[in-house]
Amino acid sequence: QEDVAELQGRLQRMKVLAQLPSVPSGTSSDLRSRLERMRQLELRIQQRKAGSEATPGAQPSGNTGVPAPEEEAGEKPPAFQRFHTLAQDLPPGLTLPYKFRVLAEMFRSLDTIAGMLFNRAETVTFAKVKQGVQDMMRRQFEERHLGQIKAVYPSSYRLRQEKNIPTFGSGRKKSEYQLTLEPVLGEEEKVDGRPHLSASRLLERRKEFHRNLVNIVRQHHKAFLAALSPPMVVPEEKLTRWHPRFNVDAVPDISPAELPRPPQEDRLSTAQEVLSTARGMLSPKMEKALANLALRNAGAGAEEPVLSKAPSPASTSSALKGVSQGLLDRIRAKEARRLQALLTRDTEQEERAALLARLPAMARVLRSVFVAEKKPALTMEALCARLADSCHELVAPGRNSQGESLWEERGCGEASSDPGAPRAGEMEKHVRLLAELLPDWVGIHALRTDTYVKLDKEKDLGLVTERLNKAAKEAGAL
Repeated sequence: QEDVAELQGRLQRMKVLAQLPSVPSGTSSDLRSRLERMRQLELRIQQRKAGSEATPGAQPSGNTGVPAPEEEAGEKPPAFQRFHTLAQDLPPGLTLPYKFRVLAEMFRSLDTIAGMLFNRAETVTFAKVKQGVQDMMRRQFEERHLGQIKAVYPSSYRLRQEKNIPTFGSGRKKSEYQLTLEPVLGEEEKVDGRPHLSASRLLERRKEFHRNLVNIVRQHHKAFLAALSPPMVVPEEKLTRWHPRFNVDAVPDISPAELPRPPQEDRLSTAQEVLSTARGMLSPKMEKALANLALRNAGAGAEEPVLSKAPSPASTSSALKGVSQGLLDRIRAKEARRLQALLTRDTEQEERAALLARLPAMARVLRSVFVAEKKPALTMEALCARLADSCHELVAPGRNSQGESLWEERGCGEASSDPGAPRAGEMEKHVRLLAELLPDWVGIHALRTDTYVKLDKEKDLGLVTERLNKAAKEAGAL
């Protein structure tokens, strides 16, 4: 019975196979060609993987930038470091990159701890200040950071390698060399005949370190301006902000200065030194091997490094093909003049430009206030209070146009329920500027003890906005 059942199952399968549609002619050759292409692609991928593994340290020939630091070589830094400058709630100016600000804070902590130890007549060692700086900043402080501080401010400390310094159970031997720091002070900074690092001197050193960091960024900014098309030249004493396209946080890190190293006595590091020291003590075969090794090392060191090719200048964009070169040069020159005026604009000009940028929106609100009140004139106090209630978005909350903190109040002497409401004094500046630019639209009249503002509601608001936008563009506010 089992054999019969097995035979019936085979017959059933044969019937099912017989009912399947026949394979069209040419399908097998198409499948074979596809399989062959897949094998070729797989072989090509394997060859590329093998090539990349064979040269893991190769770099592109066009990379001529400064090498990234060790901690940043594997992965790019996080966003809060790359866009640190954009996130600062500060008025525009000569801001520092995130890594420079961290280094400035490290210098402040180092100066504080070294000053306390120095004033107590203790020997300031790197091991002592390292632990103190790490406790203050909650981040690592290594010799590399000390080298960067020395590179930025060379006259801040005198560094030496000394031994026979009491260790007080720190695990070091007294005979070991330690890196010591001594603040460099003038002859006049003495108390009881001994140099003393005072609080005022600490503040001066901190300001000097900050100035040196800004000067380093200035050099990179100057090179960036020189590489523009057309190049820009801005006097350093007139520079008040960085170029808008200058990425401050992309400034390369500071190369650490060379720190003193412990003296190494009677240590042989090369084959030539071993050969010259042990000549006559070794067998002829060993002397010959050492001589060949020394010659090989000397030949390898004498090879000249291959210089990478400088990147070729960027060609004109394909979108600008067909545009005359003279027109492009005029546009670039005009843009360069505008940016140069922006980089050298002082605080008063910056405040006026900020006011001008807000006037078009302020004009619409101003006309709406007069239309709603149905009066030909309003007092300056009442008008500023209405504008302060209506223009929260025109002035940054808690900030005036200079970036300084505002007293959170209403301009009319009443406590405001919204802590971000702009002051009426800021609104008055806008109204007076409108009267200065458009005397035929806004008039200010002082009668006895009050000041009244009169508005011509019949004038076309579109023409008013157009004139204000033109004034803002001329001032570089838009």
